[in-house]
Amino acid sequence: MAVKIRLARRGRKKAAQFDIVVADSRSPRDGRFIEKIGTYNPQTNPATINFDGDKAFDWIMKGAQPTDTVRAMLSYRGVLYRKHLQLGVIKGAISQETADQRFTEWKEQKDAKIEGKRTNLGNAKEEARQQRLAAETKVKEARAEALRQKQAAAEAAAAPAAEGETTEAEASADTTEEAGA
Repeated sequence: MAVKIRLARRGRKKAAQFDIVVADSRSPRDGRFIEKIGTYNPQTNPATINFDGDKAFDWIMKGAQPTDTVRAMLSYRGVLYRKHLQLGVIKGAISQETADQRFTEWKEQKDAKIEGKRTNLGNAKEEARQQRLAAETKVKEARAEALRQKQAAAEAAAAPAAEGETTEAEASADTTEEAGA
């Protein structure tokens, strides 16, 4: 029986989530499986990959073949590197302590890199929000200034007209007085 580690789809249309399962290669994609070892959500950035590394390592050591996508995930999380180190221990090239130390160092570096990416994405999102807010404020101020100029122009146009009307009224009164005198 050929055993594969692969993805089984779940979730609604256009919002897929996947289970990482160990299954017989002859069974359907979303059908019968031997064991569920984790989940994968490609909708987040970076993609969320949660699985039991020890179970995945055990299945890999037993000969289970991962699909290309799952192989990339296992490599990303260090399961394949751990297998590589364990094969070195089995052959006698390195000791178990050395292999564990190398894996721990690699894991710390990888976790720091992942956390750095999350931090950078968060900072970029916040910076973009600040830029949008600044642009919106600039547009708002420009509109307010244009409105002030329009009102000032309207008042300036209304003021001479009002002055001209009083002058005409005074002139009419003056002519009336002169005519009456």
